[in-house]
Amino acid sequence: MLEDFFAGSAGDGSIPLFVWLATIGGFAALFLFDFLTHVRKAHEPSFKEAAVWSVFYIALACIFGGGVFWFWDHTHGVEYFAGFITEKSLSVDNLFVFVIIMKSFQVPREDQQKALLIGIVLALIMRGIFIAIGAAAIERFSWVFYIFGVFLLWTAWKLAVESMSGHKSTDEDYEPNAFVKWFQSRMPVTSQFHGNALTVIQNGKRFYTPMVLVIIALGMTDILFALDSIPAIYGLTDAPYIVFTANAFALLGLLQLYFLVGGLLDRLVYLGLGLSLVLGFIGVKLILHAMEANTLPFINGGQPIEGLPHISTSFSLIVIVSILVITTIASLLKSRSMVPLSEKPPK
Repeated sequence: MLEDFFAGSAGDGSIPLFVWLATIGGFAALFLFDFLTHVRKAHEPSFKEAAVWSVFYIALACIFGGGVFWFWDHTHGVEYFAGFITEKSLSVDNLFVFVIIMKSFQVPREDQQKALLIGIVLALIMRGIFIAIGAAAIERFSWVFYIFGVFLLWTAWKLAVESMSGHKSTDEDYEPNAFVKWFQSRMPVTSQFHGNALTVIQNGKRFYTPMVLVIIALGMTDILFALDSIPAIYGLTDAPYIVFTANAFALLGLLQLYFLVGGLLDRLVYLGLGLSLVLGFIGVKLILHAMEANTLPFINGGQPIEGLPHISTSFSLIVIVSILVITTIASLLKSRSMVPLSEKPPK
């Protein structure tokens, strides 16, 4: 499986091992830089600090995409940007859950950065494993695209229903997952935070702090998010290198984005609906792709289905960006109209 991951699937065989290792090393260095410059000293980032670093990491992702255009080709460049925009948008939606987890555990604002960064790193490691499994499965079984497509359509429908219902989850609705409950019941955990420390020694015995529970909750939650995001990006590219780098750049800078847009998430009232349209579109694209390469004996006698419409990655990028721009503008207009008159600034 690892050989498939490093060698790549169709169209990605030109990525040598040293490029993979250099890329992974580069991301590791960036996350270490994030830890040393932002997390080591506990503090709540100012709006300016969060904005500057958010722009920096997005610019870095765009520069990397330019490098893909220049050193690889136009096709993979478009695939990278389509994947990055999709994954970044899904990450913004995931921030709302992160906010709920932080409120539920009552994590002090100045200590939230460490939990977020460790949770993000764990998420990237888990996504790397999922990407490797997905690449190996796609290489051997083309019918996997049917599964990915149906799963995305189901997720899109569920997200659309949730968005149309108008119900927004709060910290009161949050229920710790089974692993968090198990850890809390079996391991010695203090009842209070001790700064951003993960363990403390009390009466000669080492205890875990609630910060560990927060990290576990964030990490386990992002595993569930990966079940949506990995199939989604495989609907835009079959190159594991593009899938990995787009995911890594989407997660990189998520720490700063959390503090930058945390207060604006409630205003993006149509974001869930927009993401459901994106996932639904990619789901249809995956099923069409699976039908074009069909090998299942109970569908068309095991033969590929011809004459189906082909959805290019360039067209997919235009559709994704259009949906996100329209839903974002509509969200801001809707939120502005919902502001009470007493809170509106005088003309």
